[in-house]
Amino acid sequence: MTYKKQFGDFGENLVEDYLREKSYTILDRNYRKPFGEIDIIAKIDDFIVFVEVKTRKNRNFENPSEAVTPSKQAKIIKASQAYLIENKLTDFLMRFDVAEVVVESREINYIENAF
Repeated sequence: MTYKKQFGDFGENLVEDYLREKSYTILDRNYRKPFGEIDIIAKIDDFIVFVEVKTRKNRNFENPSEAVTPSKQAKIIKASQAYLIENKLTDFLMRFDVAEVVVESREINYIENAF
């Protein structure tokens, strides 16, 4: 496993723990399709929540959420639609969140309805 993958997994693990503490049910992680990937898929109330996790070592550069470009958003949306159809979850509401993880401070900035 590459350092980049381990680093990303570390951030995703922190966010998964954060979501569980907030009473979310984790449905899937690293859901992949040729046209896009979703880091974490969770459920809370009537929502299926698709979470993009951005992990950075520190805040010396851009905010991690700035890396979720319109192109990346479109890929996540397309993958989320495939996930809902495959898993027969089309009766749920959808929400797209971004979790910013800063490793040095173990800070999580969780943005609901990010796009």
